[in-house]
This record gives sequence, C-alpha cells and structure tokens, in this order.
Amino acid sequence: MKTADILERIGELKRRKNAVILAHNYQIPEVQDAADFVGDSLGLSRKAAGLDADLIVFCGVHFMAETAAVLAPGKTVLLPEAEAGCPMADMINGRELRAWKERYPGLKVVCYVNTSAEVKAESDICCTSSNAVNVVNSLGVDEALFVPDKNLAAWVARETGKRLIAWDGYCYVHHRFTPRDIRDARALHPGAEVWVHPECPLDVIDLADKVLSTGKMVLEARATSCREVIIGTEKGILYRLGKENPAVKFYPARETALCAHMKMTTLAKVLRALETGTSRIEVPKDIGDRARGSIQAMLEIS
Repeated sequence: MKTADILERIGELKRRKNAVILAHNYQIPEVQDAADFVGDSLGLSRKAAGLDADLIVFCGVHFMAETAAVLAPGKTVLLPEAEAGCPMADMINGRELRAWKERYPGLKVVCYVNTSAEVKAESDICCTSSNAVNVVNSLGVDEALFVPDKNLAAWVARETGKRLIAWDGYCYVHHRFTPRDIRDARALHPGAEVWVHPECPLDVIDLADKVLSTGKMVLEARATSCREVIIGTEKGILYRLGKENPAVKFYPARETALCAHMKMTTLAKVLRALETGTSRIEVPKDIGDRARGSIQAMLEIS
C-alpha cells in the first residue's frame, strides 16, 4: 500500500475503534507524523490515562506500552512491534531486584521509568530523567538503591550529594557517547551549544552546555535563541526538534546514535495493530497495582 492509503486506512480505523496513536520522540518521522501525540515515555503514558479513548496504539518499546497499561488499566494498549524492547530495561528483573534488596536491608529503591512493571512493583518510587534529582531529594535519606541506569545514577548522585548504589545497567545508545564525540562535534560546529541526555557517562556530561531529558530538549528547542545545537541523545529526536524550531540547526553528537528497537515500528505495523489488535500489552493486576504505586509516589512530588 502507498503511504497515503495507509494513513487513510489508519484514520478510518481510529475513528471506528475510538483509538489514539502515541509515539515516542525517537520514532521514525512518518510514525511521529501519524501520531496524535508525540512525547517522552511517561508523558505519553499519563496522556493515555487521561484520554477518552478505548484503544491506545503505543509506538515505542515494551516498557513504555506496559507503563501505559499500568496507568490506564481500563484501556486496551497495543504495541505495534512485539519485538521492540529496551536492552537497559531487560538488564534487571523482579527476581534480581528482590535478591539485591536483601543485600541492603532498609534502603529505599528508586527505579528509572525505563524498567518493567515487575521492577516498578518492587520499588519504592519511580523517576524519569527529568525529575530524578527531585525524586532522590524527596526521600529524605543519604543513601538509596537506584536501578537500572548507572550513568543516570552517577549524575543524580553528583547533583544531590546523596550516595546512590547503582545497578550495573545502561542504555547502549547513550553509553557509547564519548568525550571525543563531543569535541569532534564542537570542531565541526564551533558556534553550537551542546545538549546531552543524563543517561550519558559523566565525562560526556562534563563537556555539555546543558543536561536535558528528551522532554526538556523539546521545551528548550522551542525557546532557545541559539542558531545551532549539538544533540547528545538518540538521533530520532532531531526530527521533532527541527519541527519545533525550524530556524535552528540541530546536529547529532554521534551519527550512529540509533536505537534499533525504536526503529522497528513502521506505519504498516501501526495499521496491522489497528486491524488485528496485536500485540496487546497486559499486566497482571497485582503487579500493576504495586507498579502504579511507585509511579504515583513520584507524581505526588513532581
């Protein structure tokens, strides 16, 4: 089918099934353009919970669709590509977290939103990259466990002065950024500001002008007076940043900063999901209730 025909068919099915399409900032351009809402993982999940829709097609990776299902238990949530996972989220599971907690009795557990529902269910509070500093400060303790991203934990620990014992996890896209990437990008674009994601290693963060989550990059793109910006996160976001402020030139800090899982979703797969109802994301009620508690604990202080 031609793209125009796919889009027309998607529109018909959305109306018939009272469906909405959500797309993460890292999705391919045509999927972002077809979505009703584009944003970061938690923002989209909260959007899903508040929408007057029966069906949510979540164009992202598994933990994102799962979080939407946790926050919108009365809605059907579909992930167009069942194999779209998150290697970092897969670096820890509920059983491993329970065993780890036993080694540190009494310590609270902060889990990054980039985790499975069963990990969220075993945690005291969730966080995002944009609110992690506030979340850790809200605990009122000097020491806590942090899963699964050791790079984000290192940055938050430095920002808060707290001791965070981190799981040995990371995002493979952000973990591959190096100081040389930043220096080379600055040499190519000497007048540009550098914005990097806090999932990057500290030696990369130290060379940046701003440390921003994807959601905050979008907001900053709308308001910036810069004419050129180097972006240290997954390249997919450059499409949205350019739409938000076409007067600014956005460059990737690393040309190969691509998440293969994020690129699995296509318009054809979105259409298939609407036509067939695959792949439906379901979370057991007991896990969903406890996972929702860790997310709500975060929302209360954000």
